[in-house]
Amino acid sequence: MTAEQQLFDEKDSFDAAGLALQQAFQQQKQAFKAQSYPGFEQRRQHLQALYQLVAQHQDEIAAAISRDFSNRSADETRLFEVMTSLNGIKHSLKHLRKWMKPSKREVGILFQPASAYVMYQPLGVVGIIVPWNYPLFLAVGPLAQALAAGNSVMLKMSEFTPEFSALFKKLIAVEFAESHVSVITGDAQIAQKFTQLPFDHLLFTGATAIARHVLHAAADNLTPVTLELGGKSPVIVAQDADLKESARRVAFGKTMNAGQTCVAPDYALVHRSQQDAFIQAYFEVIQQFYPDSIRDNPDYTAIVSERQFERLQHYLIDAQQKGAQLIQIEAAPDGRRMPHAAVTNVSDDMALMQNEIFGPILPIVCYEQIDEAIAYINARERPLALYYFGYNKAEQQKVLQETHSGGVCLNETLMTAGMEDLPFGGIGASGMGHYHGHEGFKTFSHAKSVFVRPKFSLMRLIYPPYGTLIQMWIYRLFLR
Repeated sequence: MTAEQQLFDEKDSFDAAGLALQQAFQQQKQAFKAQSYPGFEQRRQHLQALYQLVAQHQDEIAAAISRDFSNRSADETRLFEVMTSLNGIKHSLKHLRKWMKPSKREVGILFQPASAYVMYQPLGVVGIIVPWNYPLFLAVGPLAQALAAGNSVMLKMSEFTPEFSALFKKLIAVEFAESHVSVITGDAQIAQKFTQLPFDHLLFTGATAIARHVLHAAADNLTPVTLELGGKSPVIVAQDADLKESARRVAFGKTMNAGQTCVAPDYALVHRSQQDAFIQAYFEVIQQFYPDSIRDNPDYTAIVSERQFERLQHYLIDAQQKGAQLIQIEAAPDGRRMPHAAVTNVSDDMALMQNEIFGPILPIVCYEQIDEAIAYINARERPLALYYFGYNKAEQQKVLQETHSGGVCLNETLMTAGMEDLPFGGIGASGMGHYHGHEGFKTFSHAKSVFVRPKFSLMRLIYPPYGTLIQMWIYRLFLR
């Protein structure tokens, strides 16, 4: 085959994929028009079907994700993908009837007699773009909330998790009609075509740089967008913190999924006098978590791809060349299993201090006073999460009030991402909009205002012609 023929074949294949996307979208639009307000029982059945899909196939799911990563801890998948997905579906099932009820609103005296309420109406066809780092949880979470709100859904899976994406597509096809829920696989070109569809809402989880392109594509169709991004989520370790326990909880947040988590601790702000003690405690904990060599430990998750692995290696090389000091337990990686590293003496010109790390590297930044730590955070883009370790109530409030982030954990990490009854979402460069729980239901619903006037109405008193005595009385009563 000539290069020219190959190019034509690739173009034909891409055009065919684009056409298939359009057909799937139109199929969902038509199906939604035929039934634009599913009742409670239908929605409940959809959620129950999704629950059974995840629960019954959890072993297959864990195995597929592990193959995509070259090694992904099965327990991490069960704890932080399967369990969180099931918990989210159960939360929606528990509260769905209440969420669907119209919300009564107050009617002021000027508008009486009347009543008013808000009804939550399905938007239509929702697009969800799923990242590679938690491919089950970040597909099922928004999918469940979109289904609870009564929508049809199209999901674009990540090309970096092909095994799981193929499995999920097969499982969804068994439980749901394609005109209701469809799973799309394919490369970045397909993803680009996906973002150009005129969805009624689009949710993207991924990198900030890509989000800009998603937002531009959605703008052409005036598609509302929820962006779940990330950024450099800081840890503040206060002087009064329990250093060993703080190190344990930071290490848990950083080791989970090998740091490939949007809310993973990205760097730690530690009092200068405690830097060495914190690093020592941090590595002691990691050795307790993984007592065997990373080469032989099935619980030690690998970096998802060679490209991501090389990016992280470049961060370490770049930092060392610019004067940073590197501390590691095991010096050599095994395949894409990368040893955890702490990096000291960092500076702003280093790549690992300019970009979200998304891997098992923890830079340490020293501070003298809490105001210095707060100023350091505020001089940078607003992160998705902020973690404060310390028990001084006044200092906790100072950090809460003087910093901006999507969410905050006091004396813990990661938990805001797993709490179904807390809104989850970023601010600024870390995202826009929320989902999870009730906030997710509202994100995927249109809050339609409804005003109800009975047969009797006083509005005729203010109809033209103007200048009547009753109008003068109304002005005196209300314009003062």
